[in-house]
Amino acid sequence: MNIELTALHWVYLTLILLIIINMIMKRDTSLVSIAGVFAIGLIATGSLYASVMGIFNSFILAITELMGTILIISVITGMSKVMLKTGVNEFMVYPFTKLIRTPSMSYWVIGILMMIISWFFWPSPAVALIGAVLLPAALRVKMPAIGVAMAMNLFGHGIALSGDFIIQGAPKLTADGAGIPVSDVISASIPLVIIMGVVTTIAAFLFLRNDMKKGTISTESRFELPGTKDAQIGSKNTDHIDLPKKAKVFFAVLIPVLFTADLVIMSVLKLQGGDATALIGGTSLIILVLLSMAAYKGKGLEKITSNLIEGLKFGFEVFGPVIPIAAFFYLGDMAIINLFGEILPESSNGLVNDLGIALANTVPLNNAISAVTSTIVGAITGLDGSGFSGITLAGSVARLFSTALGGGIATLTALGQIAAIWVGGGTIVPWAVIPAAAICGVSPFDLVRRNMKPVIIGLAVTTIAAIFFI
Repeated sequence: MNIELTALHWVYLTLILLIIINMIMKRDTSLVSIAGVFAIGLIATGSLYASVMGIFNSFILAITELMGTILIISVITGMSKVMLKTGVNEFMVYPFTKLIRTPSMSYWVIGILMMIISWFFWPSPAVALIGAVLLPAALRVKMPAIGVAMAMNLFGHGIALSGDFIIQGAPKLTADGAGIPVSDVISASIPLVIIMGVVTTIAAFLFLRNDMKKGTISTESRFELPGTKDAQIGSKNTDHIDLPKKAKVFFAVLIPVLFTADLVIMSVLKLQGGDATALIGGTSLIILVLLSMAAYKGKGLEKITSNLIEGLKFGFEVFGPVIPIAAFFYLGDMAIINLFGEILPESSNGLVNDLGIALANTVPLNNAISAVTSTIVGAITGLDGSGFSGITLAGSVARLFSTALGGGIATLTALGQIAAIWVGGGTIVPWAVIPAAAICGVSPFDLVRRNMKPVIIGLAVTTIAAIFFI
């Protein structure tokens, strides 16, 4: 199939390369993305004012597409903050402290619990929700603080976030970039997430246990173990609310029950994508409202709004860098017509698809090259430390290669997403591991050094596995 490549195609490809170079250099991509939208508009329409309008309209398009994801993260964060202030989180995870009897058990119990909670709350809020209770319990059995940080980081910011099966923020972005349904990305990512998670966490555990046996990691903690109120991390929170114990126990039981009910409903009714997100979001809002009313009594009405605002601040802070680059990459699909009109050749299927077909006609690609490249591109997009700002690019590159291969788009998209999240979401970029490092009182650079080898091993094994899934 012959595709007519126009100046638009070559400019779009050049801008993609510039964005990748910026990411490698750890520079912000917003300027290149905005300039890219302007350049595409100017070439397409020849109109200066239409190109300027196109920049703003592309942002509206991106925000419209991402609003559900931004809102769900904001609502969950707002709910998590109320849970943290009221101490409900401590009652939710306290039963698990009884399982922490050895350093090995603490690694797996903290990690698995972190993964489960991160599926519903996202990792950053989850670190705060469970860290205050489980860290002291792990320190009592001589588990090094760096080991606790690794467990929370690898299972939360690694496994849970790279799959993001419940909230579906990450697969939404990569699916949009690839032009495929979110459900396809999730289905393809399940075996890859399992392989990556199992290989990485086992490797990290073996390295950690070996160093503990050698005595190269100190099991002495600079934390004061519980016994006084000051020993509880999080008790220093000046916004702490004195909620009655019975109320804490009630909500500690109610919240898991409600989210479990959501999972059952999603399974029975086969809710996916936006419907699944809406169910989780609505449940989170109900919990936020109930907690706020119970905790603040006469000021509950006002506090509902203030807690929502706190969550929205976090949501837009996380997705602020994503919007410009998403605005640019949405132009790679037929969405470009909505902004600038019928500007593509009649035979065109969108800029990215056209480039993929042209690539197939000129460069001999195979599964191995495509998988390795998808992993590398995904990892590069994660270098900014957010893990999210560039995964739309990972989706677009997957579509490019799958067009050339004649298939495998979902697997390549999932692979790029996993690489991006594990690198930048994050486990091996220092500024991305700060939440887990801070709650455990360890250096983020030490945590990254500990994570580096297991994550690289995991990515290599997962890439090899993906070759056979394409």
